[in-house]
Amino acid sequence: METVLSQQEEQRYAELQQQAIDYARQGFTEGLKVMVEAGMPVNLADTKGNSLLMLASYNGNQETTEMLLDHGADLDRRNDRGQTPLGGVAFKGYVEIVQLLIDRGADINADNGGGMTPIMFAAMFGRHEVVKVLRAAGARLEARNKLGVSANLMVNASNLIGSLIRS
Repeated sequence: METVLSQQEEQRYAELQQQAIDYARQGFTEGLKVMVEAGMPVNLADTKGNSLLMLASYNGNQETTEMLLDHGADLDRRNDRGQTPLGGVAFKGYVEIVQLLIDRGADINADNGGGMTPIMFAAMFGRHEVVKVLRAAGARLEARNKLGVSANLMVNASNLIGSLIRS
């Protein structure tokens, strides 16, 4: 039997979905946990395809990220730009969350659009600690983006620029 929701019920559910999205962004772990355990889809996404896991991790909310993973969030789910949670966190520079995602099995060499891998994003944005974590986890330095630029070149250029800035 198919359940038919009234317009008022549909509106309330849309409001609850938006609340869950806001909770993920803000790192309100306990509130979001209650919602997920009550049946809110753990892979709920915003209008840009950013899942709750992406929103939590992109905003540096490690506890919320961990809770969503514990509840079965899709680790490599892509948004509308083809980006994975690890790709986004790599350019944001959240080392602990990068490590958490790797430990949980994230694809460290995933193409996040245009051939860009998480290590390329980290290098491009000068996230040297993230580069180290990704290299230690086995990120492929020979990977090339759609322009033919290798991860190795991006990492070396980032290191050079970083050393020039520091000197």
